[in-house]
Amino acid sequence: MTGEPNNLVRVYLRRIDENVDRLIDDVNDLKGRVSGVEENLAGVHRRIDRLEIRVERIERRLDLADATH
Repeated sequence: MTGEPNNLVRVYLRRIDENVDRLIDDVNDLKGRVSGVEENLAGVHRRIDRLEIRVERIERRLDLADATH
């Protein structure tokens, strides 16, 4: 009877270890995906910044810009 609790603990520890391994893999996958999203978002911000500059230039040429700019 003394062998059963020891085996049961080992079974649970193995399950926990497997779950932790899966969690580590999932977190690593998510970190990679979030990094990709951050890079794409930075690209979108750069494009928006360039568009703002172009619109301001067009407004100045058409005398549509406020005097505060």
